[in-house]
Amino acid sequence: MTIETRSPQETETAGAQLAGGLRAGDVVLVGGELGSGKTTFIRGACRALGVDGPVTSPTFTIGQLLEGRQVEVAHLDLYRLDSLGREDPGVLDDYLTPDRIAFVEWPALGEPAFERIVARVLLEHMGGDRRRLTVS
Repeated sequence: MTIETRSPQETETAGAQLAGGLRAGDVVLVGGELGSGKTTFIRGACRALGVDGPVTSPTFTIGQLLEGRQVEVAHLDLYRLDSLGREDPGVLDDYLTPDRIAFVEWPALGEPAFERIVARVLLEHMGGDRRRLTVS
C-alpha cells in the first residue's frame, strides 16, 4: 500500500492507522532517509497506542521504552550502530519482547535479528511537507 501525506499531521495519522492493527510482540520496521518523517510516523502510532509523553528519536541511545494504554512500546533507532556484531549480543533483547510493540528506525542492520515483523514502512520526501509512505 502506498499513500501520500501533505503535512506532519497526516504522517502521524498514517502511523495511527497502522497502530490500530498491532498487538504485543509485533515489530514494525521504519526506513527512509534523514528527515523523511520516520519519528513523526512513529509518534502518530504511539499516540494511537496511548503514549502520552514525548516521542522523540532515540538516536543517541539505542532505544526508548514508552508506556502505552495497554501495551508498552519500544522505539529503536539503529542509525549510529556500525554493526550488531560489535555490540553486546543481547543489546536488542530488552526492547524486542513478546510483551511490547516495537518500532525500529534504520532497521537494515538488525533485520536478521527481528522476529514477528508485521510491517515495513518506507518514507520518501516528495518536496515540502509531502511524503510518500509505502507499507508492505
